[in-house]
Amino acid sequence: MRLVWQWGELERGLPADWSEVQLVVTVPERDADRGAALLGNLNPLRHANTLRLFVPRTGNLGPHALRRALLRLDREGIDGTIELAGTTEAETPPEQSQTKLEDAWNAALLTVPDDWSDLFAELALRSSDHLEHGALLAAPLNPTRVGSTLALRFRSARRHGYGASPGMVRRCLARLDEEDMPGELEILQVLSDTHNVATQGPVLRIGGKAV
Repeated sequence: MRLVWQWGELERGLPADWSEVQLVVTVPERDADRGAALLGNLNPLRHANTLRLFVPRTGNLGPHALRRALLRLDREGIDGTIELAGTTEAETPPEQSQTKLEDAWNAALLTVPDDWSDLFAELALRSSDHLEHGALLAAPLNPTRVGSTLALRFRSARRHGYGASPGMVRRCLARLDEEDMPGELEILQVLSDTHNVATQGPVLRIGGKAV
């Protein structure tokens, strides 16, 4: 079987997350010098009539370069075999602990002035799969979506006026936590000690628009 076909069969049997393979190409003694020269760009390690190759999954010396090199041997009529000598699998990054949204809200409130009365916050979901259901769970906050992003913005009023109470915000975020909907929470604007006079509360403007 041609060398390039042998590699094709080996490649199909590799694990899905392979990052590098170690191959041993064995050729007839008479073809060892020529074979090493044709595989030269892959930096083979030669021992007698065996050529050991380390092929990364990505980069200039990856599978595409290997196929081109093996085709050169096939066209020269050099018979041989390819054996898989080892496989390196890609490392899985450690999972990062995700701060619960309810906890993020509690922590955010510790950063605002003690006399805060109104605030404007943003909840950025991490997955578009969660957007519709997340907005439903957060409906009591009357959230607004920011363009085509995954961000939902809402107002909160500490005692009275326009916006959900801090307790309601906490309960809505807890619902998202229960549904495993991760995201980032940020307070964008804070007002302190406001007093409503025949109004529902102060008007906040972001980018020239009332929110």
